[in-house]
Amino acid sequence: MEQTSSAGPVQIVSITEDHKFVLDEKKLKQILYNKRAIGKKIGLVSIAGDFRKGKSFMLDFFLRYLRAKDNKEWIGKETEPLGGFDWRGGATRHTTGMIMWSEPFTLVLPNGEEIAVFLMDTQGTFDSNSTVFENAFIFALTLLVSSVTVYNIMHNLQEDNLQHLSFFAEYGVLAIDAYHTSPFQQLTFLVRDWQFEYETAYGFEGGEEVLSDRLKIRENQHHDLELVRSRLRQCFRKVNCFLMPHPGLKVTNRKDFDGRLSDIEDDFKKQLQVLIPELFRLDNQYFVKEINGEQITSTDLFEYFRSYCAVFASGVLPSPKAMLEATAEANNLAAKSTSKEFYIRAMEQHCGGDRPYIHPNQLDVLHQEVRRQSIEKFRCARKMGGEQMSQSFLLELENELAELYANYKKHNDSKNVFAFSRTPTTFISTMVICYLVAGLLDTFWLGGVNFIFMFAFWVCFALLFVWLYTKYSGEYAEMGEYIDHFADVIWNNGFQPVYSKCLQSAMRSVLGHAKAD
Repeated sequence: MEQTSSAGPVQIVSITEDHKFVLDEKKLKQILYNKRAIGKKIGLVSIAGDFRKGKSFMLDFFLRYLRAKDNKEWIGKETEPLGGFDWRGGATRHTTGMIMWSEPFTLVLPNGEEIAVFLMDTQGTFDSNSTVFENAFIFALTLLVSSVTVYNIMHNLQEDNLQHLSFFAEYGVLAIDAYHTSPFQQLTFLVRDWQFEYETAYGFEGGEEVLSDRLKIRENQHHDLELVRSRLRQCFRKVNCFLMPHPGLKVTNRKDFDGRLSDIEDDFKKQLQVLIPELFRLDNQYFVKEINGEQITSTDLFEYFRSYCAVFASGVLPSPKAMLEATAEANNLAAKSTSKEFYIRAMEQHCGGDRPYIHPNQLDVLHQEVRRQSIEKFRCARKMGGEQMSQSFLLELENELAELYANYKKHNDSKNVFAFSRTPTTFISTMVICYLVAGLLDTFWLGGVNFIFMFAFWVCFALLFVWLYTKYSGEYAEMGEYIDHFADVIWNNGFQPVYSKCLQSAMRSVLGHAKAD
């Protein structure tokens, strides 16, 4: 399915003037709960790095590649302006907070499974308006939720670029020790405007040379520097580097540059056609987002976003241990959410809005079976945080399922036409019986007894009139409930036993005739 014409960039995290961030859960949910993503595994490709270094510009070429599907000429026409995520030249910050493309792209894995792919742009770090906490938050959230993170840097891979990853390396070691799996997937260093092509060639091959040299542990190296290098490849399942040439002076110097290929250097265009298809290679085992070794869906990712943002809400950079606890909590929330969605889907199929009324006993049997499967689904999910945390979320799930069942019961009862008409049916039947009995008694000159039945007749008539008024006007609803209750008492103690005995007698008669035949 193609993207709609309304697809575009959507701000999901914004930074306020007092340097606090706000997660727009409504907009994020609209993106992650898109009908093309529900139930599918996902890939999330994001780009992060210093401000005014061409991140959004690069991301729009990612968009162009995904829109073109398998077209070899995906890079576009020479005179076609570049659109998608907002970008512009200049020295001041343009992108703020975090921005996602509003709709997923659907791609097919080599095994035939369809996945949903999301793109995310991030605020440039280390400008004059950003605090240290803002920079850490943007970078941390990007790494935690992405399956592929492109770390956009200029000219060279330097020590400060590695040091920015030291906090996450510490978090990664804790996660590996606790759950025996690397918490991060793919990190690609994208070195822009590489100036030393005469020494090291553009592309991944040259990038691997530079990366190996920078990550090499040398004699007498400071312990902190050694620690970052040893942990980096340990915490990221795949780390690579790509050397990108300068796009040309027309790109950087012209104010009216609109992204058309005719203004971009051939070397840059050539390397784009190497970099981008490699980033979106579907046979890359790290492309599908995983947490704790389990591939997740877009609805799971929504819970992780919420939990990670909550742990940063204090405005203080959390410890790696706190981050790990937030991941464990989000992991259990996602398992609970998946199990709850399974229950809702199954119940909707049998007793949802457009389904007919079913007997309460059948509904209860259905609930028990779907509830059992839902709880089993939660228990079988691979979870973090230990048994105690898992049990607390299981208890929450059981309570929520009970609440959902109560709502389904009410909804099912509202479809029962007889349940709604029981009160008028009971009163009208009682009035008919009272009138007939009163007439019969009057025939035998038993007027005193006749008065009792006529009194009952008019009481039922009055109650029926009041009941109809409460239902029609909506007023005195409590009085209407009392009348319903009174009618139920008459039905259950008067008509129901007689009805049951008549039904049993009729069944015995039918069975008797069947045996005789």
